[in-house]
Amino acid sequence: MTESVTPPRRDLVTEPKQPDQSLGELFGELGAELGTLVRQELGLAKVETRQEVRKAEQAVVSFAAAGVAGLLALIVLSEAAAWLLDQWLNTALSFLIVGLVWAVIAAVAVAAGRRRMRTLAPIPETVETLKEDVEWAKQQTS
Repeated sequence: MTESVTPPRRDLVTEPKQPDQSLGELFGELGAELGTLVRQELGLAKVETRQEVRKAEQAVVSFAAAGVAGLLALIVLSEAAAWLLDQWLNTALSFLIVGLVWAVIAAVAVAAGRRRMRTLAPIPETVETLKEDVEWAKQQTS
């Protein structure tokens, strides 16, 4: 009868993962990998920032187009409203009332534009990831 011989069990927790490398080489490798990670995270942050800038550009173009169209409509409709009021009131008073109405509308539009601009994310999520990476690296070296 042949007996099978089992090799002695090794404790994998205490076994080095890369026994052929010195501690200095391992730290050098850690530094290189950390540098690569930081460069990749910065690249991702740039991409995210570009995306947010594109969104902001689109919002500005929309505001500009709405502004031009609104200005043209404002001129024509204001004249019509003022001349309509002129039939019941003084001409100057009619134009003053129309002007005040448009001032209120402009204030509401500015408030809405501010609210929309607040939805933009000025700091990409990658910045938070970079902070986490730095904390991780500090824990690895301590």
